[in-house]
Amino acid sequence: MKTIGVIAKELCINVETIKFYERKGLIKQPHKPESGYRTYDHTLVSRIKFVLKAKTLGFTLNEISSLLSLSGNCKEVESMGLQKLDVIRKKIDDLNKLETVITKLTKTCRNNQDDTVCPIIDSLNSS
Repeated sequence: MKTIGVIAKELCINVETIKFYERKGLIKQPHKPESGYRTYDHTLVSRIKFVLKAKTLGFTLNEISSLLSLSGNCKEVESMGLQKLDVIRKKIDDLNKLETVITKLTKTCRNNQDDTVCPIIDSLNSS
């Protein structure tokens, strides 16, 4: 059993992050004894770690809440994972397109002989 401060330090997060997860219903706030601090058991710590790992995979807090409620339904969890994968692939595609545009624009700057005119600025100013 550990206090919120100890857990936050061990997980390299802010105490307010844990409290936020409590308010969002992702973890349960432990009972506060009359004389002392709330203590978090291993189950709550594991749940906080689950939330943190899911966030690093790009899941939103609402999606994480759904994942937690679906823990016994692998097919629905798989469906959520596939939806997230579609979003990630679209972002990658958009970033690749953006990379192509920025690469072309910077090459036009490199080849520009007139330092008073900037092709990138001109491109951004054009409609």
